[in-house]
Amino acid sequence: MDSHKRGGLIVFKPFHAEFAGPGAAFGSVFDQDCTGVLPVGDFAAVTPQSQEDRQKAYLIRRQWIRLIQQITDNPESHDRVRMLVNQFNNYFDWLTVSQLPDEAFALMIGVLPQTVSEVRARLGQVS
Repeated sequence: MDSHKRGGLIVFKPFHAEFAGPGAAFGSVFDQDCTGVLPVGDFAAVTPQSQEDRQKAYLIRRQWIRLIQQITDNPESHDRVRMLVNQFNNYFDWLTVSQLPDEAFALMIGVLPQTVSEVRARLGQVS
């Protein structure tokens, strides 16, 4: 993905979802079990031109996975939702984030879509 754009992909797997942000690798061994993708923001895919570019893209993908993991480590589901929505709001514009489905957020952090809906309503952001 183009690291100069504010976009990414929500990558759906059989039992969860991951976010691959700008500059992150997508496809290959990372996503053999991918069941679907949802582009977010100003998404643009690019092919790494060198081994160094590929390694950098893999490292960036790992960083995104670690960020979501840190959010998921919070034991309180409402806090996880709030933290994830805030993270996306810091990175993307409000309209982009508000249009993302509750199910996508829920699958990224292991909560029910209804929990996402409740928290987003309290934050004034309805999907």
